Amino acid sequence: MPELNTPTAPEAATASLPRFDDFGLAPPILQALAEQGYQHPTPIQAQAIPVVLQGRDVMGAAQTGTGKTAGFSLPIIQQLLPHANTSASPARHPVRALILTPTRELADQVADNVKSYSRHTPLRSAVVFGGIDMAPQTAALRAGVEILIATPGRLLDHVQQKTLNLSQTEIFVMDEADRMLDMGFLPDLQRIINLLPKQRQNLMFSATFSPEIKKLASSFLKNPQLIEVARSNATAERVTQIIYKVEEEAKRDAVVHLLKQREIRQVIVFSNTKIGASRLARELERAGVKASAIHGDKTQAERMAALEAFKAGGIDVLVATDVAARGLDIAELPCVINYDLPYNAEDYVHRIGRTGRAGASGDALSLYCEKDARLLLDIEKLIKQKLTPVELEDFHPRSARGERAERSDRQGDRSNDRSERRTERAARSASAPMPRKEKVDPWFLKPYEPAAPSVPMEEKPVDPRNAKAAPKRAALLGGRSKT
Repeated sequence: MPELNTPTAPEAATASLPRFDDFGLAPPILQALAEQGYQHPTPIQAQAIPVVLQGRDVMGAAQTGTGKTAGFSLPIIQQLLPHANTSASPARHPVRALILTPTRELADQVADNVKSYSRHTPLRSAVVFGGIDMAPQTAALRAGVEILIATPGRLLDHVQQKTLNLSQTEIFVMDEADRMLDMGFLPDLQRIINLLPKQRQNLMFSATFSPEIKKLASSFLKNPQLIEVARSNATAERVTQIIYKVEEEAKRDAVVHLLKQREIRQVIVFSNTKIGASRLARELERAGVKASAIHGDKTQAERMAALEAFKAGGIDVLVATDVAARGLDIAELPCVINYDLPYNAEDYVHRIGRTGRAGASGDALSLYCEKDARLLLDIEKLIKQKLTPVELEDFHPRSARGERAERSDRQGDRSNDRSERRTERAARSASAPMPRKEKVDPWFLKPYEPAAPSVPMEEKPVDPRNAKAAPKRAALLGGRSKT
């Protein structure tokens, strides 16, 4: 029988892992981490934090969901602690660290993490992104912040309004840079880089690094340290990937079947288009599933409300475009479903990275039809895995003919309803009293008769003795000429 103080195998393995205490982080930071239950860093954090603390430029590549945000935010807070102060003067709180993200949701997520990690320090942080009123953001910037999280477009809006000064920025972070290029932010990124001081520390973190991203990195990173904790574009090992082969018109029924078969209560379903996401959410609602859509055409308030309702359990299914594929950190999300395979293979990695986060397991289910053959091939080449489509068990979709019949029945019902309404209106008109007629002048009822032609009067000769002389009138311009 082992002694009580002898650690078991799992305990011994845990004891051998690095701890946040090993990095020399300040007690206020360690206290914030302990309050959230964090003791051991993830691999990307363990490798990135010491390098960032040395002041070196970094290119960090890791699977999504492995803690890249803490990998750069914790050392940033540590480096800025010497500047921390409680002064009320905005001049004592200039922007010293700038973190750029491609989407509003990711910016908000990073801002929440930074705020929680720095809660016991005097450092100030703020987030600015589009879709909401600029006034509260302007007030926060004018009050002074050391750490600013922003999307490129709204950041440049504040620069143009002269409510933001980046002349004292010491650390620049570009998060999910590949997504920024996909969204066409390259000109904005170049403008922002030109606004920053030349002497600064640059950090770039992403799940993937395309050749275009490496070219952009070489333009402003100085001798960067490349940190890769997993093969580039690899998917998380704890995520089970399954491809189901279904007909295009049966996809909606397949989603409902999967939700019921697996008894899933929280899932993100990805659609390639905004219209498709909204339509699928409505169809799921009609099928009795609590669902909501989130995409770029939604206002920021609508997107945040849907996301909060999803996190709180108010809705079971969040139908999203790829705007939600980056940065959404939802605890213990058990499953994601690809209603459409993404056009960009790298988005597949980010989509399925919403599940299986922080060491948890998850399922990534994808619906496949014949027209998706090329998209599936691109995904397999990227992740270097073979994904063989399988049949969905116990799935009996309605036939296309049955759906057409249902649509015809519904149209017939609507036609019948319209006919009934017309009949009712006619009956009401017949039973209604006749309107009172106004008196009509009989003269207006007579047929048209042309008038008789008038007889011209004979002209009589004019006697010159009786003729009156014409009155003298001055000409309008210059008077009469003298003869």
